[in-house]
Amino acid sequence: MTGDSGAMPRVFLRPGNDQRISRGHPWAYSNEIRLDPATKELAPGALVRLHRADGKPLGVGSFNPHALIAFRLFDPDPDAVVDADFFAARLHRALASRQRLFAVPYYRLLHAEADGFPGLIADRFGDTMVLQVNTAAMEGLAPAWSAALEAVVAPAVIVLRNDTAMRLSERLTQEVSVEKGEVTGPVKVCEGAAVYLADVVAGQKTGWFYDQRDNRAAVAAVSAGARVLDVFCHSGGFAIAAALQGARTCVGVDSSELALGLAQQAAAANAVSERCSFRRGDAFDALTEYVSSGERFDVVICDPPAFVKSRKDLATGLRGYRKLARLAATVVAPGGMLFVASCSHNVEAAPFAIEVARGIDAAGRSGRILREGGAAADHPRHLHLPESTYLKSLLIQID
Repeated sequence: MTGDSGAMPRVFLRPGNDQRISRGHPWAYSNEIRLDPATKELAPGALVRLHRADGKPLGVGSFNPHALIAFRLFDPDPDAVVDADFFAARLHRALASRQRLFAVPYYRLLHAEADGFPGLIADRFGDTMVLQVNTAAMEGLAPAWSAALEAVVAPAVIVLRNDTAMRLSERLTQEVSVEKGEVTGPVKVCEGAAVYLADVVAGQKTGWFYDQRDNRAAVAAVSAGARVLDVFCHSGGFAIAAALQGARTCVGVDSSELALGLAQQAAAANAVSERCSFRRGDAFDALTEYVSSGERFDVVICDPPAFVKSRKDLATGLRGYRKLARLAATVVAPGGMLFVASCSHNVEAAPFAIEVARGIDAAGRSGRILREGGAAADHPRHLHLPESTYLKSLLIQID
């Protein structure tokens, strides 16, 4: 799939469908491409040169005739050669950016299109690298980007978390494998003053959520002396950060026994076990119990998994955020803080904020938004890809 761009197949847009990609958007959808017999026969993930209907070249990218996002741009230069050197240059750029942002090597190193690696995610845990290869193109280009990764970073351990739902839409299999080195247990995560633990083989996503880094710090900053409730707590990121900033007590609730075990180990590692407790259960059930019992908390944190995995789930998902906000606001003590997040990329910021406000109203409470947050700086957004803005959060003081 690498080599001389002159030998690449040519793919043509339908007339009038070039405006968005000509302005820098890196995707073309299947209904925007002229699917003639030769184009339909291209192998999923083939490198191609994209052209306007009149023949003007628009760049080099990957093409999958079976995917909704049929074309993903690698480079607007129609003569670009996508090989190990191509990826090494982009890796050097991504690494320099992260080293400028963070003092220690714990961060997302590659964030797909924003870092020039469409369909590839790479999270770094010191000498361990965990990757998600989400497209047929990146699967086929693995020899090239793997060589670049070895040349630029040379991690001791490489784990492929190729178990994402996105791979199914690209007609790829789902699997998890350790490609280099050995994983003997949870790996360390360093974030500010905290040390966490991530299961990079069996945990959610890559094992950790670096995107919430700034939001964890913001919530921790208002948690001194507080009673904190963290539902959907995963492996304790928010709760432990709050405890380290002086929270009086922190209760974490999650449905995953694996994640809760990591949270308890991390609490011990940070010497906050006396102030942190974790219980297994459904977050909505736990909130309902606290509503019924009358127990109240000074800070309530709600960082759920995606409620809206596709556009057809939007209405149901928005109602879920409203219900979550209603229950959570009810158990916030007067003057306390409510943090609510959505990682559903199909939910835009304005509808999310509206549903949270409706939930707070339904609880008979009022308040004010103190902070709106998104993903941390190691999750950059492509300038022309608003679809990549997935994480939204609100920090609200409740009256």
